Amino acid sequence: MEKTPNLLIKLSRRLFTDTNLQEKFVTALSQPQPFNPCILWCREKLDELPFLVETPTDWQPEFIDRLTLDSKPGQSPLHNQGYYYCLDFSSVFAASVLLTITSPVKVVFDMCAAPGGKGIFAWRVFQPELLISNEVIGKRLGMLISNLKRCQIQPSIVMNRDSSVLAENFARTSDLVIVDAPCTGQSLLAKGEKAVGCFHPANINQCANRQKRIIANSTKIVAPQGYLAYMTCTYSPEENEEVCQWLIKKFPHFQAIEVEHLRNYRSHLTTIPCYRIFPQDRLGAGAFTALFKNTEEGTVNHLFPDVLENFCVTQLRPE
Repeated sequence: MEKTPNLLIKLSRRLFTDTNLQEKFVTALSQPQPFNPCILWCREKLDELPFLVETPTDWQPEFIDRLTLDSKPGQSPLHNQGYYYCLDFSSVFAASVLLTITSPVKVVFDMCAAPGGKGIFAWRVFQPELLISNEVIGKRLGMLISNLKRCQIQPSIVMNRDSSVLAENFARTSDLVIVDAPCTGQSLLAKGEKAVGCFHPANINQCANRQKRIIANSTKIVAPQGYLAYMTCTYSPEENEEVCQWLIKKFPHFQAIEVEHLRNYRSHLTTIPCYRIFPQDRLGAGAFTALFKNTEEGTVNHLFPDVLENFCVTQLRPE
């Protein structure tokens, strides 16, 4: 019991030089408070909203509503009918880097997709010709497929393959690749959930190595002049800024993009433009996000129907 608080305190000192911020961060994780629920409208927003809505931030898109604390959007019939998707506002923050992309996005590849929120956000922004949602953990596929079907996210394809296999078969095909990377999940504590061993150096190291492998494979899928979005729901610099530093060193043709609407949230832990919120900010449990552009020139590889068919677990098509 003694070790975890010590590791948390050590992390707070790495993240903040201000002792007041250190204390607020530790308190937010050790004495969690509820966060406002949030919904992403998958269809046109209703004229009369069924919930009370908080004042929006100056950067959140119109299809997002942050609700009052007492709201229970998951219990509404509108949820079952697929009008909206429930998510943490931290996820909105992370996915909002996509709003910076102004070029056409025809193919979105969501590499670590379950339960589907980041891919649905991208689908809502870009209305792509195809959303590919991959989830390597088989037991998470049911939740992903259910959400995509309920929210009528189409045309979309669900896959269940390792990133190395996808890199080999889908090289240079996608205008946007999203890597919502598996991580130690430290922000779960801010929501009152468990994340056993999330501050232990061995677990952080293991996650960071896995993240680097996934992001390295993902770079191969990004089309020339396409984008790669990297995000986590954890705080450790090894899983966040240091992964981004590793990425641009190993793949120098990927350039980190400034996200103007998040300038007030820019990380002070690196010179690379990447962005964070912390639980004491009270917008959400915490998130890290960064956007990279593949500056290479060249042609985009086509997605052949037979290849997609071979990898497809479920396909959703417009009726």
